[in-house]
Amino acid sequence: MLDAGLLIIRAVIGLLMIGHAGKKLFGLFGGGGVKGTAGFMESIGLKPGVFMAVSAGLLEGSGGLLFAAGLWTWVGALCLMISMLVAIAKFHGANGIWGENNGYEYNLVMIAVLLGVAFTGAGALSIDAFLN
Repeated sequence: MLDAGLLIIRAVIGLLMIGHAGKKLFGLFGGGGVKGTAGFMESIGLKPGVFMAVSAGLLEGSGGLLFAAGLWTWVGALCLMISMLVAIAKFHGANGIWGENNGYEYNLVMIAVLLGVAFTGAGALSIDAFLN
Protein backbone atom coordinates (compact mmCIF):
# COMPACT_ATOMS: atom_id res chain seq x y z
CA MET A 1 0.00 0.00 0.00
CA LEU A 2 2.87 2.38 0.75
CA ASP A 3 4.24 2.00 -2.78
CA ALA A 4 0.82 2.67 -4.33
CA GLY A 5 0.42 5.74 -2.12
CA LEU A 6 3.81 7.10 -3.17
CA LEU A 7 2.94 6.49 -6.83
CA ILE A 8 -0.31 8.45 -6.47
CA ILE A 9 1.47 11.35 -4.76
CA ARG A 10 4.25 11.41 -7.36
CA ALA A 11 1.85 11.15 -10.30
CA VAL A 12 -0.53 13.89 -9.14
CA ILE A 13 2.17 16.37 -8.18
CA GLY A 14 4.41 15.57 -11.14
CA LEU A 15 1.63 15.82 -13.72
CA LEU A 16 0.27 19.05 -12.20
CA MET A 17 3.72 20.60 -12.40
CA ILE A 18 4.09 19.45 -16.01
CA GLY A 19 0.79 21.27 -16.59
CA HIS A 20 2.21 24.40 -14.93
CA ALA A 21 5.16 24.17 -17.33
CA GLY A 22 2.75 23.88 -20.25
CA LYS A 23 1.00 27.06 -19.14
CA LYS A 24 4.28 28.95 -18.98
CA LEU A 25 5.87 27.59 -22.13
CA PHE A 26 2.96 26.93 -24.49
CA GLY A 27 -0.06 28.82 -23.15
CA LEU A 28 -1.88 25.57 -22.33
CA PHE A 29 -4.76 25.46 -19.82
CA GLY A 30 -5.31 29.21 -20.03
CA GLY A 31 -1.68 30.11 -19.36
CA GLY A 32 0.10 33.08 -20.83
CA GLY A 33 2.76 31.19 -22.76
CA VAL A 34 6.31 32.52 -22.74
CA LYS A 35 5.27 36.07 -23.65
CA GLY A 36 2.58 36.41 -20.99
CA THR A 37 4.66 34.65 -18.35
CA ALA A 38 7.65 36.85 -19.20
CA GLY A 39 5.55 39.95 -18.62
CA PHE A 40 4.42 38.65 -15.24
CA MET A 41 7.99 37.66 -14.30
CA GLU A 42 9.23 41.15 -15.14
CA SER A 43 6.41 42.72 -13.11
CA ILE A 44 7.59 40.92 -9.96
CA GLY A 45 11.25 41.75 -10.56
CA LEU A 46 12.45 38.56 -12.25
CA LYS A 47 14.46 39.82 -15.24
CA PRO A 48 15.00 39.19 -18.04
CA GLY A 49 11.44 37.98 -18.25
CA VAL A 50 11.73 35.64 -21.23
CA PHE A 51 14.75 33.87 -19.76
CA MET A 52 13.03 33.54 -16.38
CA ALA A 53 9.78 32.27 -17.94
CA VAL A 54 11.55 29.63 -20.02
CA SER A 55 13.77 28.65 -17.09
CA ALA A 56 10.79 28.28 -14.76
CA GLY A 57 8.88 26.26 -17.36
CA LEU A 58 11.80 23.95 -18.00
CA LEU A 59 12.45 23.52 -14.26
CA GLU A 60 8.81 22.66 -13.58
CA GLY A 61 8.47 20.42 -16.63
CA SER A 62 11.63 18.42 -16.09
CA GLY A 63 11.14 18.28 -12.33
CA GLY A 64 7.54 17.16 -12.77
CA LEU A 65 8.52 14.45 -15.24
CA LEU A 66 11.32 13.10 -13.03
CA PHE A 67 9.13 13.21 -9.92
CA ALA A 68 6.14 11.52 -11.57
CA ALA A 69 8.29 8.76 -13.06
CA GLY A 70 10.26 8.25 -9.88
CA LEU A 71 13.50 8.73 -11.78
CA TRP A 72 16.16 10.60 -9.82
CA THR A 73 13.28 11.48 -7.54
CA TRP A 74 15.30 13.72 -5.27
CA VAL A 75 16.49 15.75 -8.30
CA GLY A 76 12.89 16.16 -9.52
CA ALA A 77 11.79 17.14 -6.00
CA LEU A 78 14.61 19.69 -5.78
CA CYS A 79 13.65 21.25 -9.14
CA LEU A 80 10.06 21.64 -7.98
CA MET A 81 11.06 22.95 -4.54
CA ILE A 82 13.20 25.64 -6.18
CA SER A 83 10.18 26.74 -8.19
CA MET A 84 8.01 26.83 -5.05
CA LEU A 85 10.63 28.75 -3.05
CA VAL A 86 10.99 31.38 -5.79
CA ALA A 87 7.19 31.72 -5.91
CA ILE A 88 7.13 32.32 -2.15
CA ALA A 89 10.07 34.73 -2.19
CA LYS A 90 8.93 36.82 -5.15
CA PHE A 91 5.14 36.72 -5.00
CA HIS A 92 3.21 34.78 -2.36
CA GLY A 93 5.35 35.46 0.73
CA ALA A 94 4.28 39.07 1.16
CA ASN A 95 0.62 37.97 1.21
CA GLY A 96 0.88 35.81 4.32
CA ILE A 97 0.23 32.09 4.53
CA TRP A 98 -3.41 31.65 3.54
CA GLY A 99 -4.35 30.86 -0.04
CA GLU A 100 -7.44 33.04 -0.18
CA ASN A 101 -5.11 36.04 0.21
CA ASN A 102 -2.80 34.70 -2.52
CA GLY A 103 -0.46 33.49 0.20
CA TYR A 104 2.05 30.66 0.21
CA GLU A 105 -0.14 27.92 1.75
CA TYR A 106 -0.12 25.78 -1.43
CA ASN A 107 3.60 26.26 -1.97
CA LEU A 108 4.39 25.22 1.60
CA VAL A 109 2.27 22.05 1.31
CA MET A 110 4.01 21.22 -1.98
CA ILE A 111 7.45 21.68 -0.40
CA ALA A 112 6.49 19.44 2.53
CA VAL A 113 5.23 16.66 0.25
CA LEU A 114 8.24 16.94 -2.05
CA LEU A 115 10.63 16.75 0.90
CA GLY A 116 8.72 13.84 2.39
CA VAL A 117 8.90 11.80 -0.80
CA ALA A 118 12.55 12.77 -1.40
CA PHE A 119 13.47 11.56 2.11
CA THR A 120 11.27 8.45 1.92
CA GLY A 121 12.16 7.43 -1.61
CA ALA A 122 9.93 6.97 -4.62
CA GLY A 123 8.81 3.47 -3.66
CA ALA A 124 8.86 0.15 -5.48
CA LEU A 125 6.64 1.45 -8.30
CA SER A 126 9.28 3.80 -9.67
CA ILE A 127 12.10 3.84 -12.17
CA ASP A 128 14.54 4.47 -9.30
CA ALA A 129 13.51 1.12 -7.73
CA PHE A 130 13.82 -0.64 -11.09
CA LEU A 131 17.34 0.71 -11.63
CA ASN A 132 18.56 -0.30 -8.18
